[in-house]
Amino acid sequence: MRAHLGLGSNEGERQQALRAARSALERRGLHVVASSSVYETAAQGEVLDQGDFLNACIAVETGMEPEELLDLCQDVERELGRRRHGVRHGPRPIDVDVLLMGDLEHASERLTLPHPEVTTRRFVLEPLLEIDPCLTLPDGTGLWALLDSVRDQRVERAGRF
Repeated sequence: MRAHLGLGSNEGERQQALRAARSALERRGLHVVASSSVYETAAQGEVLDQGDFLNACIAVETGMEPEELLDLCQDVERELGRRRHGVRHGPRPIDVDVLLMGDLEHASERLTLPHPEVTTRRFVLEPLLEIDPCLTLPDGTGLWALLDSVRDQRVERAGRF
């Protein structure tokens, strides 16, 4: 199954953190089939007084179940210095989010798919659409149709990783 993951960092060597996350995911058996450019973005959410993020998305092939993929992503975050007891949406050296898993819809205490913020964050939509311009939500909604509603959010292309 094709899954899309979001990578982000706003502490330390941000670009290196994105590269390290991708490498760690591959070492754990995920096959990366596409990766977006890196985008620099302002912080979103409850804590706005923090450094800018570098964000990117990758598409992977996996046979994992959603919770198993989430566990793998959280293992990578821990390996790269992320601590889970910080402030929600606060500064972090790495963030690895499961955004989409094909047409799968999933809801548990730990994970909701599609990720609830896919449709409201330009730093997610833009790199996802770079990877796959025809990407849709499980209900058939094209992500490209949602981009205009978030154009006011600052997102600047910052190269590749």
